[in-house]
Amino acid sequence: MASLGLSAAEKEAIDAFKRDVVEPSMTQLVILDFWAEWCGPCKALTPVLEKVAADYADRGVVLKKINVDENQMIAAQFRVQSIPTVYALFQGQLVADLTPARTEKQLGQYLDQLLKQLPIQGEAQALEAELEPLIAMGEQVLAEGDSERAVGIFSQLREMAPEDPAVISGLARALVGTGQADEAAAVVEALPEAARKDAAVARAESAIALAREARPVDDLAPLQQRVTANPADLDARYELAGGLMAAGDRDGAADQLLAIIEADKGWNEGAARSRLLKLMEVVGLEDPWTAATRRRLSALLFT
Repeated sequence: MASLGLSAAEKEAIDAFKRDVVEPSMTQLVILDFWAEWCGPCKALTPVLEKVAADYADRGVVLKKINVDENQMIAAQFRVQSIPTVYALFQGQLVADLTPARTEKQLGQYLDQLLKQLPIQGEAQALEAELEPLIAMGEQVLAEGDSERAVGIFSQLREMAPEDPAVISGLARALVGTGQADEAAAVVEALPEAARKDAAVARAESAIALAREARPVDDLAPLQQRVTANPADLDARYELAGGLMAAGDRDGAADQLLAIIEADKGWNEGAARSRLLKLMEVVGLEDPWTAATRRRLSALLFT
């Protein structure tokens, strides 16, 4: 921003802008709010901006306000023609016009998109980077079948990040693996509503639902004999699938559920398909086993 031919007051305003806005924007995402005392819509928007900035502070977002009456030259540089005008700045550059957003939800959507695209390192991003390899380790332990050890790992991670969806999902699924479905449900239910919408949490909720409906069977042999004697006994197949899931035999459970779907796609209001989809979600939508099972399911549904 040029300073030649400017008055002392204008130079002071530019220096203040560089210090208070441009310098913070080198590492943070600055919400820049152009406003005035006489502007009613500006005053109405202020608490919304302040709330969102506070909510996103740990992710490297900061709010800066520019009174256009006191900083006419700054407003002119940004070609502000009406107020409120709200911009997002990063590294001294305008990266988004946030003016159309007038609610917390709308502003949050803008910020979420920007934070995915820009290399901003707030406290939350630093914690995510620290957690990522630890979560991966916990998931590996859980995938190997050591649910008790996984509970220990994810419990420690929960102390670091009590509302992280990936951490809570891992802990809940590990608890399910140790037969503690009710405890797992309590862990999930303690999350804020917004966090519960995360796909990782949905995966945990599917695991809990499966655990509650697929009760362990002390002796699977009688069920297996019923199915062998009468392959059309879909009730027996469904019960056997639940017992196999409880025993950790996902391949066997999937085989039984797919056999039900092949025999009668709409059996019991689609119960077999619903249970299979939950099982795939629990295993993980990116897992090769899930991809192969999805292909088997598609072949049955669309042939």
